Amino acid sequence: MPNALSRRVRTPRQKLVASLVTASVVLGLGGYGFARLTRPEDRSCAPGVARPVGSEECVGVNGTGHDFGFADLKDVAASIRDENATLKAGEYVTVAVLLPLSSPDAGMRIKVLHEVQGAYAYQRRANQESNGQRPTIRLVLANTGRGNAHWRTTVDQLIGMADGPERLRAVSGIATSSGEMREAVGVLTKARIAVVGTTITADDIANGPGRKPFPGLARVSPTNSDEASALAHFGRVDAAKALLVQDTRGGDHYVDTLKAAFARSLKNAPLEPQEFTSAPDPTQEGTTANTFTNITHLICDTRAETVFFAGRHTQLRQFINALGDRGCVDRAFTILTGDEGSYLGADEKLDRKALQRKLTVRYAALAHPDAWKPAPGRAVPRTGGSERAYADFVADIAEAAPEDRPVALADGQAIIAYDAMATAVHAIRQATPEGAAYPSKEDVGTQWPQVKGSLRVEGASGWICLDNYGNPYNKAVPIVELTRNGTQRFVQMAWPEGKPPTETCLPPKKG
Repeated sequence: MPNALSRRVRTPRQKLVASLVTASVVLGLGGYGFARLTRPEDRSCAPGVARPVGSEECVGVNGTGHDFGFADLKDVAASIRDENATLKAGEYVTVAVLLPLSSPDAGMRIKVLHEVQGAYAYQRRANQESNGQRPTIRLVLANTGRGNAHWRTTVDQLIGMADGPERLRAVSGIATSSGEMREAVGVLTKARIAVVGTTITADDIANGPGRKPFPGLARVSPTNSDEASALAHFGRVDAAKALLVQDTRGGDHYVDTLKAAFARSLKNAPLEPQEFTSAPDPTQEGTTANTFTNITHLICDTRAETVFFAGRHTQLRQFINALGDRGCVDRAFTILTGDEGSYLGADEKLDRKALQRKLTVRYAALAHPDAWKPAPGRAVPRTGGSERAYADFVADIAEAAPEDRPVALADGQAIIAYDAMATAVHAIRQATPEGAAYPSKEDVGTQWPQVKGSLRVEGASGWICLDNYGNPYNKAVPIVELTRNGTQRFVQMAWPEGKPPTETCLPPKKG
């Protein structure tokens, strides 16, 4: 029998209803698709952190355990999260550690890890081992991205936190003497936020007589000029037998001020400097290894015994490797350089055999684990630092780290970051009015001129006695040597003034 339904004829009304239903379905699906196409992409990574347009890096500020894609930061970021979770609302202020946390450079990643570990160790001491002093300290990590490319995004976020419930009162870190970090310090201090630099040593990222471009900036590391002075007092170098090898790439404040400082020490040197030009990103190998091969030939043509090197650690390692393969291997050479030498101990591309070919490499470190420990034939200086302060740091860093993964200390980064946090907390608590829960943001950076004498910070790296411009006065400079197997051996303490500070540690009048 034919199917009666197949012969069914729909009325005009039924056709209209069917058309309306179909149209509504099509429009609904189309609207769904359009909404998906026009809805903004979710680029968030964690609270306070997102991927900027055109970048896959997670940039921003976080204190809830985010590791910024750097797995080695996972443990310490989780510890910071747990410590922050114990703080009571209304009783804490925030300190940020501003670093290129997502840098792909192996040396920078080690530096970043150790600095964060040192900062957390002092946060823990400030909250748990300071006899109930207030305010307590909330710590956050602030990522500026690879090469500090996204510094402005993160700095703007930090400025917004100063007047918000987070009560940001200081920014630490600022670990590279780059143009980007110089700008970041300028913007932060213009917003009246106190800044404590860890390993910035460039002379022009500082205040001084007649100029205060960064009001509210303090540093716990000596300047490049002070490092050069300490090296000169230590080495007693004969300028007639010394040579300067320097990078000509402009805009790097560490390199520019270091070569100027070395040039002053070598004003009586007979020969012009040997020059090279590193890649725009100095962490890249570039072609400088070829240049150094040629420079080593020229060094063999001179009477030089000491080579001052003004450049970043990648090029320093290339130069050491080249000089180790020199033709005049029967002659002994000493390389003297700044604190970028601290990266060499962990640099797998360093040719350790070069150090066995009459080649001595020494650098002015910012800190070293043996500097304030007595040893046979080497007394600890009576002033300028103390065994006790360093022992406190050792206990704190051990408590802060997992038992099976102790913090590496040889590069000094954890030590100096710990001292920067100590200085920030000191100023925050000194600036807190009696009866108040916390200080105003403007008052923290005004404390630096009083951080001296009996109000100094007893740092693990040495006394931190600041002058009226926020710079450390006659800060201890450990001279460190790479041993034949590439480890970092403390040699002797040196001082920018040629001798340790007096017990009062009061900077003399300048100008």
